[in-house]
Amino acid sequence: MVAVAAVVGLLLLRAPFTDISLTADFFSNRYTFIYLFAAVALTFLGLGWFFGRQSDRLRRLSTIDGLTGLCNRRAFDDRLQKEWHRAARYESSLALLMIDIDGLKEINDAHGHAAGDTLLRMMAIAIRDSLRDSDVGARWGGDEFAIIVPETSREAAELLGWRLLARLKMSNGSGPTCSASVGIAVVEPAQHTGRNPEWLIRRADEALYAAKARGRDQVKVA
Repeated sequence: MVAVAAVVGLLLLRAPFTDISLTADFFSNRYTFIYLFAAVALTFLGLGWFFGRQSDRLRRLSTIDGLTGLCNRRAFDDRLQKEWHRAARYESSLALLMIDIDGLKEINDAHGHAAGDTLLRMMAIAIRDSLRDSDVGARWGGDEFAIIVPETSREAAELLGWRLLARLKMSNGSGPTCSASVGIAVVEPAQHTGRNPEWLIRRADEALYAAKARGRDQVKVA
């Protein structure tokens, strides 16, 4: 990881022109001084822009999964904490979908890891196409993904899961057939007391394993 930090500033010192010769010299070369001042100011503006872009780039790299373009695990954990506290504060529901691509290891073994990476990107596209502006899609790790869905009932979350699977099948094209299993957990407004985001993750994960046990390509709500 590369970190870039800089302190940029410009200090101008001005002394009173008590000497007539100095005053005359300044005014006779005023265009040179103006040019130098403008050059220094533009240089610092350019450096500020450059370091600002570098800072934005590093911030993005630290929160985005490089392969899929979705949020990474670090950004997911941070957002889930925020959405949990927001749901508790405003007494609203919060849904979490855990998604696992079915048989990715077999696809990697049969077609190579490039084919597996293609399926991961296809899943990311299906997730992005299924989300609202307020939802958050993330790569949980390996072949697992997660979606945070604020203010969503159990029924609406289940519909989202089935819609996601349908979109994934539509995007298969001529490549290896891809399906996924989805586990869903929802915390209702009255359930926040005594619970935390880890409880929601655990419930969604249990539902995911139940979906895979039922034959994969399934949606299971805890």
